[in-house]
Amino acid sequence: MRIIVAGGDGFCGWPTALYLSEKGHDVSIIDNMVRRKIDEELHSNSVTPIASLEERVAKWKELTGKEIKVYEGDLNHYDFLTLVFKNERPEAFVHFAEQRSAPYSMIDREHAIYTHNNNVNGNLNVLYAIKEFEPDCHLVKLGTMGEYGQPNIDIEEGYIEIEHKGRKDTLPFPKQPGSFYHLTKVHDTHNIQFACRIWGIRATDLHQGVVYGLETNETRRDPVLTNRLDYDAVFGTALNRFIIQAATGHDITVYGAGGQTRGYLNIEDTVRCIELACENPADRGELRVYNQFTESFSVKELAEMVTKAANSLDIETTVKNIENPRVEKEEHYYNAMATKLIDLGLEPHLLTQEVLVDILKAAIEHKERVIKDNVMPKVTWK
Repeated sequence: MRIIVAGGDGFCGWPTALYLSEKGHDVSIIDNMVRRKIDEELHSNSVTPIASLEERVAKWKELTGKEIKVYEGDLNHYDFLTLVFKNERPEAFVHFAEQRSAPYSMIDREHAIYTHNNNVNGNLNVLYAIKEFEPDCHLVKLGTMGEYGQPNIDIEEGYIEIEHKGRKDTLPFPKQPGSFYHLTKVHDTHNIQFACRIWGIRATDLHQGVVYGLETNETRRDPVLTNRLDYDAVFGTALNRFIIQAATGHDITVYGAGGQTRGYLNIEDTVRCIELACENPADRGELRVYNQFTESFSVKELAEMVTKAANSLDIETTVKNIENPRVEKEEHYYNAMATKLIDLGLEPHLLTQEVLVDILKAAIEHKERVIKDNVMPKVTWK
């Protein structure tokens, strides 16, 4: 298939582009390099040293003979997007190219507005490009489990059957996003749903959980292909922060009570889920929603798991509860459904001690790159 991976220089996008290329697809990357610029803005970095995108794709071609085309540009520039669509005539458009950090979106008004403009308008441009130039192209859009919030009922996969005053209907599952970032994903879902219903676009909205892990089979082939590992309190997940804190001798800091529970999946499952979605496209006019995660953990469970992994390497750790900078339920019911990707053939990689130890070893190897001031929260919702 001819597949565009937007955001193909990022943590999820880069290994996805390599994986799809390895599977024989004709892959092109779109990226505006803003994630690297945000590192400069935040005075942060990836724990793992990452090569330029130019070096990455050149190394991939050297190792495999497979070419990945690169288009450097912004989805908010419609003339640029038009050019890419006319050149590549994509059969699938994998959309990772959004500002993905909840804390970043909550820094201040300017960051909230940037997140909305970048995410919502960029996605709307993609919908128009599909409509105008490749109406049969399948949009594979990365959403988030965070769209659902923390409801006191089971979370279904995108839709829920409602009975009200004697009548029944199947409706989108209620949304209760927890940040301006998560709110943009809700807007995306609504816009995609509208485009599918009105224009007959085909789309799969992957409500992804928190992704952990570092490497895939493809990125392990050479250090130049290594994936990024974020650890700061703006872009680093709770698990990544705990791992880096353990590696550098810092207290493992749990926000609030630590009962906040989320879905998680390995980066190797992320790339497989994208492949499954691309090779099993939605029908014209259909918006499918798949909940993309394999396990659920609370924050305090993650802290305990990292402590155990650290102890296995003779690293002593201390878990400390700190004031929660976010506004969220710290103890809540959580039971989310995630069967549709399993039905398509996903065979999950689970979060084992071996996986945690491997990531911890990589963090220890590069711990001199850690900017220790960045592991504690500086952004507040309050």
